[in-house]
Amino acid sequence: MRASLEGRVAMLESSHIVAFVAATDLDRARAFYEQVLGLPVAEHNDFACVLDANGTMLRITATPEVRQAGYTVLGWRVSDITAAVRGLAARGVVFLRYDGMDQDSDGVWTTPGGDKVAWFGDPDGNVLSLTQFV
Repeated sequence: MRASLEGRVAMLESSHIVAFVAATDLDRARAFYEQVLGLPVAEHNDFACVLDANGTMLRITATPEVRQAGYTVLGWRVSDITAAVRGLAARGVVFLRYDGMDQDSDGVWTTPGGDKVAWFGDPDGNVLSLTQFV
């Protein structure tokens, strides 16, 4: 049994991950992810809108209801968080602020280790983030 489990781990280690996010209105979600975030659409049907997130497949799945998770469901690693935040804000993205977190004027929080994080929501309230690692 152990050998087959190790085989599966090795298989997944070399496989590409697919990211999922839920939406109640695929057209609205597509407009946000494509026009605001700039992700190219690979496919769109009644069940999902598939985007290319820099080589990672992002499937926005149609669902009658989105339950807000209360944590980040999808995030991007960026090299310049200030430029990324300001660029998205210029496109209408509103960055989230959290009580007890010392966020700067752009909404960026610096972790104790020096990484920088900013959060924003998509049209269904899914929490998305940007992170600049040190």
